[in-house]
Amino acid sequence: MSIFFSYILLGLSLSAPMGPINAAQLDKGIRFGFLHAWLVGIGGMVADGVFMLMIYFGLAQFLDKPVIQILLWLLGFVVLIYTGVESIVQSKDIKSGPFITPNETKGKAFRTGFLMAISNPLSILFWIGIYGSILAQTSQSYESLEVLIYSAGIFIGISLWDVTMAGVSAGAKKWLKPHFLIWVSIISGVVLIGFGLYFGVQAFLLII
Repeated sequence: MSIFFSYILLGLSLSAPMGPINAAQLDKGIRFGFLHAWLVGIGGMVADGVFMLMIYFGLAQFLDKPVIQILLWLLGFVVLIYTGVESIVQSKDIKSGPFITPNETKGKAFRTGFLMAISNPLSILFWIGIYGSILAQTSQSYESLEVLIYSAGIFIGISLWDVTMAGVSAGAKKWLKPHFLIWVSIISGVVLIGFGLYFGVQAFLLII
């Protein structure tokens, strides 16, 4: 059981560093509330699940092809720049009181998180390095069912972080003043644009 909890902690630690998903959750939670922020995290988690399944079934080498990497960098560039600019432009609508009436569907919030994560080659390399090594180690000592159970522990940790981030971002509207929330949304947008520009540069370098 202690091993299982260690995998939950691993999932938490993998999700905690500031990245595109966390920045997008902050922005969505401040503007639209808990559910939209949580769905961004769920979208990212589903993408993580796709990576884990690909590694589990030995399909990770498919992601090493230069053409696939270029397409992923470019897709990530477009998604992150669009979301970052949207965050900055719509930050002016943040006011005290109720959340903004969503001008986007819950499905869009989910797709935003999914596309951010699935098009992030850094995330792919991260999962190959972390989960690939864990899989190699645990498969030598445990049965397939136990490996899947421990993998589920990673997902539980990721889920706990997603709920926490969604709650914090939605609760911030009650705790913080509107002008501070506007700056948080703007900074989140700048972070997303920064990641997007980095993705674009990496795509360009691969192309040339």
